[in-house]
Amino acid sequence: MKYYSRKLIKPGDLNANNTLFGGALLRWIDEEAGIYAMSKLNTQKVVTRYISEINFINSAHQGDVIEIGLEFQKIGRTSITFGCTVRNLFSKKEIITIDRIVFVKVDEDENATPHGVTLEKLQNS
Repeated sequence: MKYYSRKLIKPGDLNANNTLFGGALLRWIDEEAGIYAMSKLNTQKVVTRYISEINFINSAHQGDVIEIGLEFQKIGRTSITFGCTVRNLFSKKEIITIDRIVFVKVDEDENATPHGVTLEKLQNS
């Protein structure tokens, strides 16, 4: 797992329980994973196709710094799949895990289209 970005938890990120709002965290994960998919597929034309079960493990609080980790799992003809772990930067406690996030390359009409990236190309990038 490689950790690509960090976020400081601010008051606007909190829910009614004064912990990190899950929706904010999922927005950050989707954005980070989307950027990662774009960089691996060398295109900005990707969409989120699937996010597997989300496992909330620990809470994050105002002032915490979290980091978003992504790990390549597989490449398909039109898709790329990652796993995700978010943890507290300092304590290393896991906040959330997601087994699979799938992105698909799309054309101008938002139809899935082959990306032409092979596992060999990914391993050399």
